[in-house]
Amino acid sequence: MGNIEQHYVRQDDLTDPGDLGGAYDDLPDGVAGLREVVSRLIVHVSWAGRYGIPPDMPMVRQTQPIARRLQLIQAAYPGSLRTARPPERRTFGTCRDYALLLCSMLRSRSIPARVRCGFATYFDSPYHDHWICEYWSPDETRWVQVDAQLDPFHIEQLKVTFDGADLPRGVFLTASQAWRLARAGTVAPELFGHADASGWWFLRVDAWRDVLSLVNRQMSAWDSWRDATPPSKVLDGNTLAELDELADAVIAFEHGADRYALLTKAASRNMTPPWLA
Repeated sequence: MGNIEQHYVRQDDLTDPGDLGGAYDDLPDGVAGLREVVSRLIVHVSWAGRYGIPPDMPMVRQTQPIARRLQLIQAAYPGSLRTARPPERRTFGTCRDYALLLCSMLRSRSIPARVRCGFATYFDSPYHDHWICEYWSPDETRWVQVDAQLDPFHIEQLKVTFDGADLPRGVFLTASQAWRLARAGTVAPELFGHADASGWWFLRVDAWRDVLSLVNRQMSAWDSWRDATPPSKVLDGNTLAELDELADAVIAFEHGADRYALLTKAASRNMTPPWLA
């Protein structure tokens, strides 16, 4: 196992199942089976209405640590995680919650896994803000991207034809890949994000959230992007250059370069977004 993969075998503060780790004991062996289990344990709050869940049902959007997520799952519907749960008896969250739970399950089996922030091409906007999980496959010597949010209802509604346990190249872009495309003029920056949260400033938000996730800080002050002020959305030349260097470092890291210490240092310097500075 290379140095890069070693950073992603151990549980971190968010992925650690704590005292409920035994809930993983009867889970399927393969990644595809684990992905399917996770997809049926959570309902994305933005999709709740499509599942027929009434709007007055309490729903928490904030990402939950996995130890807490497992408690909520058992409170909503006790029993094995493999047990089929109707949507109204699942827990609620966002795409990051699915990714974290799958990451936790994989790490519990000593499979290197990490959570990534970027943009998916298969939702309601061209490049939709999204989080996935990826794991290291020693047989293929590559990181395999997995979307744990895609349950049968999602697959039907979105007309998904690919394997959610092995995303084809290009259907999900990491934030750094997206940044490079926008900077090259290949894709308009306004196409990245969703609704009015899009463009250069939001690409910057996701770039830093992805870097922080790469150093196992999957939640950060950058998650407060809804509070961004108009001045904080303006990127000057120095900021653009900084993000160019960051994207280069991330992509080099993805291709095997030892950049973990560099990314950790960069993340530590940029824990606070401009609207909170």
